[in-house]
Amino acid sequence: MSVKIAIVNSSSFGRNFPEHLEKLKSFGEVDRFHFPYNMRGKELARELMGYSIIIASVKPYYDKEFFQYKDKTLLITRHGIGYDNIDIKSAQEKGTYVTKVDGYVEREAVAESAVTLLFDVIRKVRAASLKVKEGKWSERASFMGCEIRDKVVGIIGIGNIGSRVCEILKYGFNAKVIAYDPYLAPGLIRERGAEPVKTLEELLKTADMISLNASLNAGNYHMLSTKEFSIMKKGVYIVDTARGELIDQDALMKALDDGIVAGVGMDVVENEPIDENHPLLAYENVIITPHISAYTRECLKGMGDKVVSDVEKVLNGEVPDGVIK
Repeated sequence: MSVKIAIVNSSSFGRNFPEHLEKLKSFGEVDRFHFPYNMRGKELARELMGYSIIIASVKPYYDKEFFQYKDKTLLITRHGIGYDNIDIKSAQEKGTYVTKVDGYVEREAVAESAVTLLFDVIRKVRAASLKVKEGKWSERASFMGCEIRDKVVGIIGIGNIGSRVCEILKYGFNAKVIAYDPYLAPGLIRERGAEPVKTLEELLKTADMISLNASLNAGNYHMLSTKEFSIMKKGVYIVDTARGELIDQDALMKALDDGIVAGVGMDVVENEPIDENHPLLAYENVIITPHISAYTRECLKGMGDKVVSDVEKVLNGEVPDGVIK
């Protein structure tokens, strides 16, 4: 069965592991597309007309209008674990399977990235290294950091990745970990190594360091905004490897200006990708990486394996693993 397969906005699929791309080519025609990140609806449907398999990245948006105008689509498989850019209900109504990479595939890579960003901001690694390159070794006394041991680390969303962040910081560095997750029972949060808090406010008032690991949904857009920053401990450090839309950037910059937030490490930014003129880049205590938390050889191999498996199963008339419902 020959099909048309579209790889949309993925900068990594098939690049480091060409065998994934070759396998897809054995099924039919494979084309790569790079669309504007805010594309959606009828326009996106028109561009992808005739493609019955779509390998999707974090953007653009496969919304209700997209499915209204798109011809038969057998499968949209996310080359990743987040699927907030896909209207699942509309996909189901159109008879389209939507799948994603199994959470465990990205667990280690993203959790390690969160810890790496945290270390960078609390120890000022990047800034200190740049001073050495500038021949300013003598300024080393200005790079005073802090330790993780005995600090209260608040994890927002202690699911697949957040639970691993908890393990690393608690058992590796003796942090005191608390967690807020409205979708998990307190007993399960304790089983994952953290002390549960009842409200987000309690976490924000208590934590010395905060790791955002929540999935994005309609209820938590800008979950950290002016009110939330106002109740945080002064000098808090924040890491976000989940979604940039969880943080109100204007409120964050005000908190940085006021000294409430001592440093931020972000692998995700609202309205990404950003350019060199983004206002957050003007802050020396803000580190932003270009959504690379899953970019390890082990993780990308597992992600590609899952995508290829989903495509192969659908073309064989089977239901792929982990269909999102």
